[in-house]
Amino acid sequence: MAVQEEVKRESTQEADGGASSTDEARSALDGPVAASLAPEGDVQDVAPVGAASPSQLGTRRFVYAAYFAAAIGIAFLASKLIDFGWLKAQAYKPAIGEPRDELVMPVSALLGGGTAVYYWTHTRARELADEVATEMSKVTWPTRTEVTNGTVVVIVTTVLSTVFFALMDKFWGFVTNLVYGGS
Repeated sequence: MAVQEEVKRESTQEADGGASSTDEARSALDGPVAASLAPEGDVQDVAPVGAASPSQLGTRRFVYAAYFAAAIGIAFLASKLIDFGWLKAQAYKPAIGEPRDELVMPVSALLGGGTAVYYWTHTRARELADEVATEMSKVTWPTRTEVTNGTVVVIVTTVLSTVFFALMDKFWGFVTNLVYGGS
């Protein structure tokens, strides 16, 4: 609720002509702080006007990457399937000849790219991909020390339980031999 109230407050300030907190943060970096961050004579990389940097894209960049990777994956699978089909067709009709990469690869690329564009134009699939990327951005990954501590706990617990069950096995084996008179 507090986040929604902050967003509402910022949007009303912007509508009223007031500066938002992001404007204040930007103007604060334009002054002496920004000058002290960049060494003298060092040229800073600045994106051209209208170009979106990766940080401006937010989680959308992961959606773009996923669609691109899916297009490449589909093109790869399509090339293998076309090659397989071509070889099977050649077995029935030898006049077809060997699979020709100059035909297979462009057809595969068109299939992969066409599939990605098809699903990009369907807003429901794109919205789901955006939602997944947004939720994944909220995931907090453990630090190195947390992983190390967790690993140590698992190893120690495994060793202790192994020793415990080995001792219990020996003890109950001894008791069973006493009761039943085994050797």
